[in-house]
Amino acid sequence: MNETEVKMSGFPPVSFEEFAVPTREEWYNEAVAALKGAPFDKRMFTPTYEGITLEPIYTLADNEELLNISGMPGEAPFLRGTKSSGYIAEPWKIAQSASDVLPKEANEVVKNELAKGATILHFELDECTKLGRDPDPELFKGDYRGLSLTTLRDADEMLKGLDYTKVPLHIYAGASAVSVLGLVAAQAKATGAKESLKEAKGCIGADPLGELAERGTLPLPIDELYDEMALAIKWAQKNAPQIKTILVRGDVYHNGGASATQETAYAMSAAIAYIRAMRHRGIEPEITMSHIKFSFSLGTNFFMEIARIRAARTVWSQIAEAFGADADEYGKIDIIARTSHFTSTVYDPYVNILRATTQAFSGAVGGVDAMQISCFDDAIRPSGEIAKRIARNIQVMLQTEFDMLQPVDPAGGSWYVERLTAQCAAAVWAILQDVDAEGGMYPALKKGVIQGEIEKILKSRLKNLAFRKDRAVGTNMYPNTLEKPLENMFPRGEKLCRERKEAVAKFRELTDEQHAAESLEKIMDNIHEGDAKFLDAVIEAFMAGATVGEVRKALNDSFEGEESVKAIGTHRWTEQIEALRKTTEEFTERTGKTIRVFLANMGPIPQHKARADFSAGFMEVAHFEVLRNNGFPTPEEAVKAAVESGAEVAVICSTDDTYPELVPPVARGIKAARPEMRLLLAGAPAAEYKDSYIEAGVDDFIHVRANCYEILKSIQEKAITASGCPSADENPRKGEGL
Repeated sequence: MNETEVKMSGFPPVSFEEFAVPTREEWYNEAVAALKGAPFDKRMFTPTYEGITLEPIYTLADNEELLNISGMPGEAPFLRGTKSSGYIAEPWKIAQSASDVLPKEANEVVKNELAKGATILHFELDECTKLGRDPDPELFKGDYRGLSLTTLRDADEMLKGLDYTKVPLHIYAGASAVSVLGLVAAQAKATGAKESLKEAKGCIGADPLGELAERGTLPLPIDELYDEMALAIKWAQKNAPQIKTILVRGDVYHNGGASATQETAYAMSAAIAYIRAMRHRGIEPEITMSHIKFSFSLGTNFFMEIARIRAARTVWSQIAEAFGADADEYGKIDIIARTSHFTSTVYDPYVNILRATTQAFSGAVGGVDAMQISCFDDAIRPSGEIAKRIARNIQVMLQTEFDMLQPVDPAGGSWYVERLTAQCAAAVWAILQDVDAEGGMYPALKKGVIQGEIEKILKSRLKNLAFRKDRAVGTNMYPNTLEKPLENMFPRGEKLCRERKEAVAKFRELTDEQHAAESLEKIMDNIHEGDAKFLDAVIEAFMAGATVGEVRKALNDSFEGEESVKAIGTHRWTEQIEALRKTTEEFTERTGKTIRVFLANMGPIPQHKARADFSAGFMEVAHFEVLRNNGFPTPEEAVKAAVESGAEVAVICSTDDTYPELVPPVARGIKAARPEMRLLLAGAPAAEYKDSYIEAGVDDFIHVRANCYEILKSIQEKAITASGCPSADENPRKGEGL
């Protein structure tokens, strides 16, 4: 309260001058005392996958030497945002997508998204379209998703009733933007709206290095794709100047397991490669940079994501300066962010709503330009209207109910975030320099350097999940064994493929085959001359009835073979543990049996409850059936019950003080009656007793530092083998639906 409010309240004024400001040393001493003997350095400092160690406390002194910390929003190097007014004048764009296979349905979805709050026309293409193929049964398999574009009619159905001069268009086109850009332009020309392209906004972007990293292959040499990229830029500069044609995807690296700084650095390394390749083809860095948009994933480390988004702005501004461009004009990074696919889970999927909310919150605080929130069931199936509504409304609520549009740079001035931002920027620069030392992004991918660095982080993530050092709620911690799998009611890819092939065939009946063939021949006449008019030839080919596959074949110019590297691939952090649980469920489905774990609880409930609860949660991660009880007063009774249970595993649960007396007789009794039963002890054993427990028959120990995944996997494999059913590795359905 101010002075006037204090007087009106009747309360006497309060002064804090009597309280001394504690020193860092005084805080340290208090913290050490609170730890009660636990090592300060191990308990109070947190290592991250970015190689940055988080400190327990941050002060003004930590920021005194930081550069650019006093800058203002809208000023290079854009630490505080690329716009002086932040989101107040222009909120971030809501980019919920349509991934429906049929163009008419995708059009309806986008219109519905617009009516409910979206502010971008976002279409996600299917694999065939991104690869430049007509509907291919080899790719249309399973629960297929993604918009299929093959002909001019498809483009017309996709865009019918939509105005991309007012609402930006956003499409990731694959390794080359030429075909999709040509289709959109052909649709405008065919509908008499050619001039609208001059005012068209958005991005129809390509990322050939991202495709190479993710898939491990490209359909033709990288230089050929760079040629197409250059010609697309030249055409867009003249015909659609507000359409960006390069979309650098950080999610390629994120979904492979990369850290936040790796994702940022590798995406920027790819962008640097594009700037250099375009300069080699006569396009100045300023022009190329104006055509680049970045797509980043938002991970689970809330403050790290805020810091790395802020860091990305400063690094990109410095990259612009390094290329001799005016940072104030060309150094403003354009970021569309998406909540993480990597951290989404199949089990307990509604928890994904909470994950997406915190990830979106970090994106808003960090200052992204546009954002897409993944649906909670994205890892399981194509999402329905309810899932889409939830995802969309998270953004709407952040902007309206939660008033996240102000202040500008809400994290600015935070001693923690400012310091972390500087550390992220330094880490990104270090990785950029490492990639440059390898000759750039393309040589680094060919050598497998980038894949190797990301694999290290992925292995570290999987290990931490296996040991439950990292916790995925509902998967490796607090699993819900009663949940019912979400029903997949969507049509299979084979049915969709038939529909698409029929639609293409009907369209082709109306075309002049000879005219289409002649138009296709003209494409390469222009590209060989390095003429941006080649895209006009692509447009004419589509208008003559050519398909995406035919245009791609013409662009390939009879080239056979492919570029190849080790693929980074697409992962989710919980996929191993989910596969473990699914193997148990499939075993139960085939045999009607469960893998049972008997809790040999010793003594009254207060004596065994803590470890019994821990053991139950540990075993339920793999969906084993846990046989509980209220405890046994004697070892003999515990042994009898364990043997009669018929369970595959028994876990002795009690306290450290009682173990020396109880474990030997219980272990020996169980092993004497059933030597094949796996016997575990709950809790880390005291060093002086461990050997005697093992000698008595204990096979392993489960505790907070145990490898949960490996222990459960070994139990599962032994149980399935003993049942006479195929092992997890031999099971042909292993991982289905994950």
